[in-house]
Amino acid sequence: MTVAFIGLGSNLGDRAAHLDAAVKALGAARVSRYVETPALLAPGDTKPQPAYLNAAAEVHTELAPRALLERLREIEQAEGRPRERAKWQARTLDLDLLLYGDRVIDEPGLEVPHPAMHERRFVLEPLAELAPHALHPVLRVTVAELLARLDPQSSPGSSFRGAR
Repeated sequence: MTVAFIGLGSNLGDRAAHLDAAVKALGAARVSRYVETPALLAPGDTKPQPAYLNAAAEVHTELAPRALLERLREIEQAEGRPRERAKWQARTLDLDLLLYGDRVIDEPGLEVPHPAMHERRFVLEPLAELAPHALHPVLRVTVAELLARLDPQSSPGSSFRGAR
């Protein structure tokens, strides 16, 4: 059994219901509070999107990393997200595999830890509620330390202070 952490987000429709459905489908052991955050804009885009509800969930799984990722995609589709997923688009549900035990995975279509998690307050704040002492297996610092390194006035997509 592996402990994995999943980032959850929704900015279309009944956002809380989408997150609730994902938590149930994941069989999450624990879930953070839901936090509303402004949507990140695509580079060069000026049209704002609806705000997100974000959270993190802890799951205990026997699925291999790739199989877990496929399960996340199935859950997204069940909540109305199209299979073809354009970056930066508004979405009913977005599920990201943040951490999978202490594994580092770099395969086509699967990167663990999530390659941008250390830069995103909307990921780190909920994750720190659940696992402040979880170690980022590449950066070798805890989730709480990563969060502390973000500029306190940062927007949800602001960069991590420090080199990767």
